[in-house]
Amino acid sequence: MHYNSIAPAVRTRYERKFVTAAEAASVIHSGDRVYIHPGCAVPQVLVDAMVDRYQELQDVEVCHLLGVGPAAYVRPEMKGHFRHNAFFIGKNVRSAICDGRADFTPIFLSEIPALLYDRHYPIDVALVQVSPPDEHGYCSFGVGVECTKAATEVAKVVIAQINANMPRTLGDSFLHMSRIDYAVEANVPLQELPQLEGDETPEELETYQRIGAHIASLVEDGSTLQLGIGRIPDAVVKFLGDRKHLGIHSEMVSDGVIPLVETGVITGMRKSLLPGKIVTSFVLGSHPLFDFIDNNPAMEFRPTQFTNDPFTIARNRMMVAINSAIEIDLTGQICADTIGYRLYSGFGGQVDFLRGAARSEGGKPIIALPSTARGGTISRITPHLMEGAGVTTSRGDVHYVVTEFGVVNLHGRTVRQRAELLIGIAHPSFREELEAFAKAHHYL
Repeated sequence: MHYNSIAPAVRTRYERKFVTAAEAASVIHSGDRVYIHPGCAVPQVLVDAMVDRYQELQDVEVCHLLGVGPAAYVRPEMKGHFRHNAFFIGKNVRSAICDGRADFTPIFLSEIPALLYDRHYPIDVALVQVSPPDEHGYCSFGVGVECTKAATEVAKVVIAQINANMPRTLGDSFLHMSRIDYAVEANVPLQELPQLEGDETPEELETYQRIGAHIASLVEDGSTLQLGIGRIPDAVVKFLGDRKHLGIHSEMVSDGVIPLVETGVITGMRKSLLPGKIVTSFVLGSHPLFDFIDNNPAMEFRPTQFTNDPFTIARNRMMVAINSAIEIDLTGQICADTIGYRLYSGFGGQVDFLRGAARSEGGKPIIALPSTARGGTISRITPHLMEGAGVTTSRGDVHYVVTEFGVVNLHGRTVRQRAELLIGIAHPSFREELEAFAKAHHYL
C-alpha cells in the first residue's frame, strides 16, 4: 500500500501541527543552528521560507551534508544573517566556502550522528522532508536517512515538509508525527541528481571505460559492493553483467543499480550481513530511482552510524569498496577532498569503507582515478601532493589503486615498491619524470 495522501484519522489527530511554510519558518530565531535534510531530500519550500526572513535574522548557522539544488543562504548578501557549515561540500556552496563566507567541518560520515547525539554540536531546528504519514502516524525519511534521523532526535524543534512525491522507504527510516512540531504540506518534485552522460570527450569516455573494466576484474561472484555516483561507478556497472549474486552495502545508491537488480546480477543472497537487502543510507539520482525504492522491501535504509561503521562494513564478506581520488603521491597518500588549498568536497565515507573493506573476509578496498587531469596536462599520480592538499586517506589505508593503465596493490609494500607500482600505472607521458623524482629522493 502506498501512502500518497494523509489518512483522515491521522490528519484529525495532528491537525494543530499543520501550518504554512511562513508560519513554520517564523519559529527560527537569530543565533539558532538549523540542520537541513541533504541530498535529493532538501526541503526547498521550508528553506525558501527561512531565507525569505533573512533581514529579520542574525547569525543563523545552517548545516548539512551535500545538498542538491539552490542554496540562497550562502549568497553574499546573506552575510551576517546566515552562515553555512558544510559536513561535505557540494557544488552549490563551494564558492562561498572558498571565499570564506561559509565553513567546512572535516569529519567521517560515520561519526556525524555521534556528534549530534552527544550534544557536542547541538541542533536548534531541523528542517526535513518526509513522506505522508501511514495510518499509524509514521512518515518515512524517503531518499535520505543518513544523519537526518539523528538530527530529528536531538533538535529542539522539528519542522517537516510533507510531500506526497517522497517515496516511502523501509528500514530504520521513519519519523512519527508526534516528533514533528510543525508540518507543512508541499507536494513538489524532488530534487534530482541524474547520472552524468553525454559530456565526455571520446578520450575521456575510453579512459573511464578502461578504469571500469579494471575494477570489474576485481569483483567476484557473491561480492558485496559500495558504489557511489559519478563516471567511475557508472563505468563499473557496465562490466558486471555476467556476475552472479552481487550485494550492495553502501552509504549511497544511484540509478546504476537498477539494471543490475532487474537483470538478476544484484540479488544479495550471498551477503553475510542482511542477506537479500540493498543496504544504503541515502540515494542520489533521478525519478526512476525514486520509483524503484518506493515501498521496496529489498531496500534497507539505515543511518550512517550503521552503514558507514567500519566494523559493520567488515561484517560483509568479500566487501568491495570503490572510491575515487583527486591525486595520489608516490608513497600512497591520497587526496580526495581538496585541490591544493581549495576545499572541494569532504571525507564522506571513503575512509570508513576502505577500512571496513580491508577488514572484511576477502575484501578489496579500491581507489580509482584517471591517470591525468586538465586534458592530459597534469598527472594525478604525483611526486608529492599539491601544496596545501589534505590527506584524505593515509598511505597505511591504501590497498588497490586503479587507473586506465592497470591495477596495483600497495598494501604491505615498501616505499620503493609503491613508487615502482604507481609509476607503472601512471600515464606514459609522466613516467620518466616520476621515475627521476623517485630516484632523486631515494625512493628507487
